[in-house]
Amino acid sequence: MSVPARQIRARFSADTITVYQAYPSEIALPAVAAGRFVAPFKRDRMTWIKPSFLWMMYRCGWATKPGQERVLSIDITREGFEWALARACLSHYDQGLHGDRATWSRQLRASPVRVQWDPERTLHLSALPYRSLQVGLSGEAVARYVDDWTVSVTDITPTVHRVRELVRAHDVRAATDHLPAERSYPLPRQIAAHLDATG
Repeated sequence: MSVPARQIRARFSADTITVYQAYPSEIALPAVAAGRFVAPFKRDRMTWIKPSFLWMMYRCGWATKPGQERVLSIDITREGFEWALARACLSHYDQGLHGDRATWSRQLRASPVRVQWDPERTLHLSALPYRSLQVGLSGEAVARYVDDWTVSVTDITPTVHRVRELVRAHDVRAATDHLPAERSYPLPRQIAAHLDATG
């Protein structure tokens, strides 16, 4: 069965959805201890959350890139996630959605959330023909993320290293067994249309 071009795939429950971020230890470890992001995490910077585990692995190089040595699994409320998506603006201009560039530019400046669709990745971090969602939070959205939406923060770096070792050993089946079970996230129709999401 083919995967729709723009579909949110994630690990989620009735109340929460799992997103991923990678940070240096000095930000990650206090967050894990507190169960939420605390100093030196900076609220005044845009923070990007990713529902796709493998896209996060591509971005952080299996937790090997400088400043991204710790991968965190963050459970946030679905209510918060959908609040963000309902107020998001695509990070690129789309004539079919925005009409004209000036309208898109105004929306981008006004929105506390931006989203972009990037190629999903395989276990070998090769690009797939369908897309994965990234969500950038700023301003009010970061405050809500930190103070209201976050349910738990878990350091999954040991699992990341284990999967990388299995991939390097060409044991794809065992590596796959360690991946989180991601499935199509049921977006409300209005939000899906707003994000140009399918499936």
